[in-house]
Formats: sequence, C-alpha cells, structure tokens
Amino acid sequence: MAPRKKTNRRAFLRGAATASLGAMAARGATAQAPDPLITDPQPWAQGLGDGVDVTPYGLPIRFEDDVVRRNVPWLTADTISSINFTPIHALDGTITPQGCAFERHHSGAIELSKQDYRLMLNGLVDRPLVFTYADLERFPRENHVYFCECAANSGMEWAGAQLNGAQFTHGMIHNMEYTGVPLRLLLEEAGYDTAGKWVYVEGADASSNGRSIPMDKALDDVLVAFKANGEALRKEHGYPVRLVVPGWEGNLWVKWLRRIEVTDAPVESREETSKYTDTLADGTSRKWTWEMDAKSVITAPSPQSPVPHGAGPLVITGLAWSGRGAITRVDVSTDGGASWQTARLAQPGTPMALTRFYLDVQWDGAEMLLQSRAMDDTGYVQPTKTQLRDVRGLNSIYHNNGIQTWWLHKDGSVENVEVS
Repeated sequence: MAPRKKTNRRAFLRGAATASLGAMAARGATAQAPDPLITDPQPWAQGLGDGVDVTPYGLPIRFEDDVVRRNVPWLTADTISSINFTPIHALDGTITPQGCAFERHHSGAIELSKQDYRLMLNGLVDRPLVFTYADLERFPRENHVYFCECAANSGMEWAGAQLNGAQFTHGMIHNMEYTGVPLRLLLEEAGYDTAGKWVYVEGADASSNGRSIPMDKALDDVLVAFKANGEALRKEHGYPVRLVVPGWEGNLWVKWLRRIEVTDAPVESREETSKYTDTLADGTSRKWTWEMDAKSVITAPSPQSPVPHGAGPLVITGLAWSGRGAITRVDVSTDGGASWQTARLAQPGTPMALTRFYLDVQWDGAEMLLQSRAMDDTGYVQPTKTQLRDVRGLNSIYHNNGIQTWWLHKDGSVENVEVS
C-alpha cells in the first residue's frame, strides 16, 4: 500500500477559514460582523432545562427527527410483509442504534413475552429439549459485533439507477453488538447426532420463515441472541430471542426463534427454493448463496446528504463490509473509476462487521462521480456492476454488491447514476 500523504492541519484550517471569508464576502458581510448567537444572550442559557427522568428511556432530540427508518410504499402491497431502510446517510461510526436499524417482516412483527417464550430443539438428537428464556440465560454467553444485511439490499439497482438515496439503495443493513449463547452449546446439550448435517430453524410468527443451515456453520459462530447493543432486542428485531448467522444473508437470521431441528438434509423450504435463490440469465437459479460478498457505499456526500457548502475541505465517508472476512482496504474514486485513492479506515476491519472509511479532500467545486471499492482479507475485490452483470445477468434480485456511483453536482446536490 502506498504511503498516505500527510495533511498539514494549519494549512487545512487556513484553507477552510479563507473559504469561509470568501463566502462571507460574497454575501456582502465582513469578517468583523458580530454573530448574535455569540454576542446576544440566548434562551437556552437564561433558564433551567429538563430535569432527570423527563424521558425515563432516552430519546433523540427533536432536531434529529429526520433520522428515521423509511420504506418505499410501492415496493410491496402491504407493510405487514415488507421492509424499511436504515438511515445510513445520517449516521457515522459503525454501530447502528436499534431504533433506526432496518426491519424485514414476512407476516408482521409479533409481541411475545419472555415468560411465554419456548425454544424447542429436536430431530437427530439424544435428548429433545425445550428451553425457556431463563434457561438460555444460564448458558455461557458471548458478545460480538456483526452486520445483518438483507440479500435484497441494492436489489432494485440491478437493471440501473433507481432510488435516489443511500438509505434506499443500501439501507437494508445494520451493525450491532449481539449478546447470546453459541448455538453449538445448545446442540451439545441435546446431544446432536453426527449424522445430522443440517439444522432447520423457524420462528414463532405466522410465516415461521424456516431456513436450513449447514451443521458446520451452526457449530462455528451462530448465536442464539437475546440482547443487541447492550439492551433487550426490539420487537421488530425478534424480541425476545433471534438467531444471528454472521456474514450470511439476513433471511437466515430467524426472529422470534422457536424451533431448531437437526436433520440429515436441507428441508428445501419456500425461503430457500422459490425465494432467496439467484436467477441467472439462462433462467437457472443458484442455491445456497448464503455469504454476503464484500461491498461498500459512500454515505456522504450522497443524494440525501448533499454538500451544504461550496469549494473547500470536504469529508467523503462511507461503509464497507464483507461476509467472508474483514475489510482490509477501501479505495475511493472521484472521477467514476478512472483513478482511485486509498481511503482511511476509522478502525482496522473486523470479520463480518461494518468498517467506516474516510477520504479528506479539497473540493474545487467541480462535478465529481463518487465511487468506493472494498477489499477483504480473502483478496476479494468489490466488482463493478458491469462485471457483476456479465456473470449474473439482469434477472437477479439478491446479492447485488456492485460499485455504486453518486454524481456530485456543482451546486452540492447529489444524484444516483451509473457509469458505463
């Protein structure tokens, strides 16, 4: 990797100040003009604020009320079996607050109390068992940060640029710290038969959303989780217990988990035959494409996060992830892929978790075609959409990890486009 060019902080700030003074001059103001927000007493400094317990469970301040999940009304006939999107354009860092982490339901979010919760483990086991919530709490638990991405994330972009916002093109994803019991411990408690090569998992909701998972994965890193970001799961995320299947498509992360059956073969349920398979150009479909390949997106500037200032210092930032390992590098292009610069990772990438990247540039006010390209520790490089379509065609819904392009206009607005 080429050494990163160091930025002189004084020069950077001097450039920012010059740009600010230039903007003031353009408005007919002077550098000496008093700012009443500094010189005049303000209401918030002349009285008392709220006391403790005004909001027993803390909520975002009203000035941030636009940072919310959103759905696309025309996407589904009803919101009961639908999806909404994480406002990734308005977040920073990597951890997604539960309150704005995307939802995907097949028959609506149900209410199931801890007292009424039961988890059955049956099939090819020595001792079929039923666990209560209290039983699960007695097993050794682990904490891990993982991303959960719907296989259909970016699916509407297969045929071309469709939705004008990172929230809508890439927002079927969240990244949270999960607390739970390794599925391996529950299988060992029941004495699973080594002839059992698969587990079949299903939820307590009306759809059940049953999926088959290879035993190797079940014994590796799958969690039976009951906390996220340190608190109880939200109803829409499977309270009180859900499955966490690191790096694999979100449809496998069964919510309101009620049953785990050890089997000698996959069940071939609806969710792994007619759905969540990848239809190719010749009409055949690929099955068992569980892993989410390396992917990235610039979250700002983006259509919902335009540039509010003119030329000068600009922070380009986004997210990268891989279901096969850890992100090792992200490149950013400002000219539609003609040239690339290596971005700065906020932290070293960790397996199956989001990585935040930044590129600090001096914007000259000209148009830019912004792209990002992720690489993981397996050597995989995120493909262009053309490369992806050459292999997959245009019939797919799932697993679109092609490079996204944003067109930054001179006025600071941003548009979803494709570069051919």
